[in-house]
Amino acid sequence: MKRYRMLAVSGVGLVAVLAGLLFFGNLNQNLVYYLTPQEAVAQRADFADGRRFQLGGLVEKDSVVKTANRLRFTLTSGTGPGSDTVAIEHHGAPAQLFQSGIGVVLEGSWRGDVFVSDTMKVKHDENYQPPAPDGEKS
Repeated sequence: MKRYRMLAVSGVGLVAVLAGLLFFGNLNQNLVYYLTPQEAVAQRADFADGRRFQLGGLVEKDSVVKTANRLRFTLTSGTGPGSDTVAIEHHGAPAQLFQSGIGVVLEGSWRGDVFVSDTMKVKHDENYQPPAPDGEKS
């Protein structure tokens, strides 16, 4: 009887270790991090070789300039004066909800002092407000 109990405890322990490895073993490979403009400017030397990374922040008000094949704007760490900013050049179609003052996460690399991106994700909250019936923004 003692032998079967020891075998059962060992089996349950082995299953628990395997389940832990499956659930948590590759967790770090599945997490995606982004740098703020302040962190990206401070760590620019680490990405000098054209290495891609994700950069996230707020689109500065009145900084968006659209052209036929690209979008230029300034990304900031915060809304207060003196917040670090990064000049952005985005190639490709912007995200559907993109606008001035909204949070975005971009993927790309440094080209001089400009962050050049080709992938954009818009950060938004869970509060949805449908457009006003007369087409005006609420």
